[in-house]
Amino acid sequence: MISRRDFLQAAVAASAVYGASGIGNWARLAAQQALTQDQLLNFDTFGNVTLIHVTDIHGQLKPIWFREPEINLGVGDVNGKPPHVTGEDFLRMFDIKPGTPEAYALTHVDFVSLARGYGKMGGLDRVATVINAIRADRPDALLLDGGDTWHGSYTCFKTAGQDMVNAMNALKPDAMTSHWEFTLGIDRVTEIVESLPFPFLGANIFDAEWDEPAYEPYKMFDRGGAQIAVIGQAFPYMPIANPGWMFPGLSFGVREERMAAVVAEVRDAGADLVVVLSHNGFDTDRRMAAQVPGIDVILTGHTHDALPEPVMVGKTMLIASGSNGKFVTRLDLDVQGGQLLGFRHKLIPIFSDVIAPDADMAALIDEQRAPYTADLEKVLGTTDSLLYRRGNFNGTWDDLICNALIEEREADIALSPGFRWGPSLLPGEPITREDVFNATSMSYPNAYRSEMTGEMLHIILEDVADNLFNPDPYYQQGGDMVRVGGMGYHIDVSKPQGSRITNMTLLKTGEAIDPGRSYVVSGWASVNEGTEGPPIWQVVEDYITRKGTVSVDPNKSVQVSGA
Repeated sequence: MISRRDFLQAAVAASAVYGASGIGNWARLAAQQALTQDQLLNFDTFGNVTLIHVTDIHGQLKPIWFREPEINLGVGDVNGKPPHVTGEDFLRMFDIKPGTPEAYALTHVDFVSLARGYGKMGGLDRVATVINAIRADRPDALLLDGGDTWHGSYTCFKTAGQDMVNAMNALKPDAMTSHWEFTLGIDRVTEIVESLPFPFLGANIFDAEWDEPAYEPYKMFDRGGAQIAVIGQAFPYMPIANPGWMFPGLSFGVREERMAAVVAEVRDAGADLVVVLSHNGFDTDRRMAAQVPGIDVILTGHTHDALPEPVMVGKTMLIASGSNGKFVTRLDLDVQGGQLLGFRHKLIPIFSDVIAPDADMAALIDEQRAPYTADLEKVLGTTDSLLYRRGNFNGTWDDLICNALIEEREADIALSPGFRWGPSLLPGEPITREDVFNATSMSYPNAYRSEMTGEMLHIILEDVADNLFNPDPYYQQGGDMVRVGGMGYHIDVSKPQGSRITNMTLLKTGEAIDPGRSYVVSGWASVNEGTEGPPIWQVVEDYITRKGTVSVDPNKSVQVSGA
């Protein structure tokens, strides 16, 4: 990774764009070892256009802990490039000192002790404070929501997303795109979309029967004397990663040619700036930026990456704003005569003990949660371990879920999907019903119990690994690697599909998995319609209640090579 100074010089050379990122401000905060709201919000207003980006909030209305990944591997040309850099390597790449606020916000390094020092992050009432401050400085700023908003919490489940709809409407976004929204079911999505006071964009969503656009592809805005086109790009792989039967009649996909056509259309219509509000995932957006000319900015989402500097791909700027309400991006742009001449950028960390909650949003959040207070606060047990989800292969939340599936469902092996959403819990904290739902809330939660041969297990692991480690990002169609309980394996991420997974071992006996033998397997979040079994949150709640205190040992059952 080149230095920040060289990064800016390279941006000038490549695209006639000069800019400034907010990392210098963070460095000063680190030196002072003190945080104030004014420092976090400080910004040297620039140019004539301001974009505000939030994404992947996943239903989180209140402040949370969220540990960033320890392992985030890139394959092929992106190996070792942001966002596929974590921990101490990330700190070195961006010249961040260990132990500082930005080290806590952006990496997993020394997470527990830094969390206890710097406190929780996020909270939509704090996000509202930041957005209001930006709008006070730049009244015509565009607020853009990258999707994965109406999903991921107890109240989201109970209200079919209405709690988040109400809260986001109060923030007054100018547009949004989508992914998990569609798992509410097409009827519910249609009901919400028809009520929204802002456009729900998806240039890549088509009516499957008529092969025509199903949603608005873009919206034109006149801001700062410039015509700004915001193009929506929904998650491309909905029917693969999520149950297609929940949104019948819709067709998705990257649709690169469609994006190129829409970019050309908005340019012909007079757009001075072209912004793609995307839920593709970072590597897919990186490739799309290289393939489709004419895009100035991609506000990327889905993969939950948080980067303190933009990544330039030719003349296109990629902005990654994290997840779970931990960050808000402010991007100021100088747009003149149909050209992007310069930028200033800041990834604003939402330290919830530093940023004062907006009173109106705080009251609205309390109103959404009030009918469910007793359930949200019900204590099920305590954790002796740090519970987190993010990481390519393992997360202790999913290790806990796998343990629950094996014991409560009397299984040999457990499978837990590699979801990226779900806040963390610190050692010694109580586990509430809300915490369990934060890691499991969804509309197809049934915990199945079935028999699978060793051969079938191998096929499943290979298929999921290809979704993650295919060198062509357009074929990376899922989240992180499926989490496995009761079984270990070796993965070589450099191998082709069918050859990555070896040494599959049944942990309770130490025996190699027999391709011809059947094993009792329990899992959850099957995309198959009619899956039977108790909801996963009930399985986990029963397990925690029975244990009282849970402890999750470090998972060393997955051996990785080829990275």
